[in-house]
Amino acid sequence: MQVLSVTPEIFPLIKTGGLADVTGALPIALAAKGVIMRTLIPGFPSVMAAIKKKKPVLQYPLLQGGKASVQAVRLAGLDLFVLDAPHLYDRPGGPYGNPSGADWPDNWRRFAALSQVGGDIAGGAIARYQPDIVHAHDWQSAMTLAYMRYGRAVAVPSMMTVHNLAFQGQFGAGIFGELELPAAAMALDGVEYYGGVGFLKAGLQAAWAITTVSPTYAQEIRSPEFGMGLDGLINMRSNDLHGIVNGIDTDIWNPETDKHLVSGFTAATLEARAPNRAAVEERFNLDRDESPIVCVVSRLTWQKGMDILATVVDGIVGSGVRLAVLGAGDAGLEGSLLAAAARHRGRIGVVVGYDEGLSHIMQGGCDAIVIPSRFEPCGLTQLYGLRYGCVPVVARTGGLADTVIDANEAALSAGVATGFHFAPNNAGALLHAMRRLVDAYNAPTVWQALQRQGMRAEVSWDKSAEKYIELYRSLLSRRVS
Repeated sequence: MQVLSVTPEIFPLIKTGGLADVTGALPIALAAKGVIMRTLIPGFPSVMAAIKKKKPVLQYPLLQGGKASVQAVRLAGLDLFVLDAPHLYDRPGGPYGNPSGADWPDNWRRFAALSQVGGDIAGGAIARYQPDIVHAHDWQSAMTLAYMRYGRAVAVPSMMTVHNLAFQGQFGAGIFGELELPAAAMALDGVEYYGGVGFLKAGLQAAWAITTVSPTYAQEIRSPEFGMGLDGLINMRSNDLHGIVNGIDTDIWNPETDKHLVSGFTAATLEARAPNRAAVEERFNLDRDESPIVCVVSRLTWQKGMDILATVVDGIVGSGVRLAVLGAGDAGLEGSLLAAAARHRGRIGVVVGYDEGLSHIMQGGCDAIVIPSRFEPCGLTQLYGLRYGCVPVVARTGGLADTVIDANEAALSAGVATGFHFAPNNAGALLHAMRRLVDAYNAPTVWQALQRQGMRAEVSWDKSAEKYIELYRSLLSRRVS
């Protein structure tokens, strides 16, 4: 089975969040089961810098305002098609915005181009390559499915995976004329969305199947609260909606062999986490004592519930917890947490930014990780926490609810608990969860049982990859019939 994946990010070449981890790990997991996935990505500077020798397999004299080509390369164990279009992607800053963080005003053009090329490849534009399935990820590649629907690849099965419905790619109607789609596409059952053009909406409309990255999130987005204006369409497509929880790359995230850690460890050698804990204390200027260290590794945004955390941070410290925060995002939230660190020197440490290596050390050295997200399609940091004996404290929503088993009395008695849930998602419930954590931490037998049970949890891609393959096969059977 040949699957073409289209995505704006892929680890380890270009990453802003969990999407890249998923699109980087899934092809490797599928390959082990006999499915070949090639991934089309934009030629961002970090991607082009990794290509030693260009091998064009498709050329465009003019693609959304400039010359472009598609390079077939193998990098980091991944088979890639790279869209080399300097006029669209060779820019400073991140993949979506300039160095100051503002979105590029032509993002619609940059990702329409990616999608056009995806549609062309699906239609057989590359000699001796024809995908059986096309799998698009998030709004940046969602229009691939519209170009397939209104082009030569209408008979090729397609799948749309929503990693976060909050980001939809909505643009004014004025861009439609430059999308090179037929006039019929600018309709309610096409790409039109509230009078403009909706990239994600178009993908959801055209996809043969829709997946989200956890079963609970698949149900949540059918409600007005979580549907972000698309719940009507999603409910219309409910028979084609599937929730498949993400996995993680357990070779990269392996506490026994992780080169980022000061000290490797296993579930049988939890005491070997101590040097990592000391490294966290040093990096975050925390007091050296035996109280639990709870970490935050997150974007500092409203969605991630960081404002809830900020309002109750004094109470968290009062409960006997030390806090280590790694993240960046809203300036107000960054300032609020830095001010809390100044108020509670030695009890709270904040590093603004993102550091992959430090995030590994935090998972390997902190006692728990708190994730108070208002909504969380899947979440990966709680899976890393489980794998590393860093007990998750999570809001009961989306993939967080699906992957962490609350340490209630029944679960503790059965020996299946792996963390702590809290609901509703407010400051009082979060503080109560922290107190539950402290109580469990102060009972070493209970705490180590939580750690070890979490480390035994199935967080790899194995089961999830099987579910994707099952869904791919069902789509192929629809095509044949």
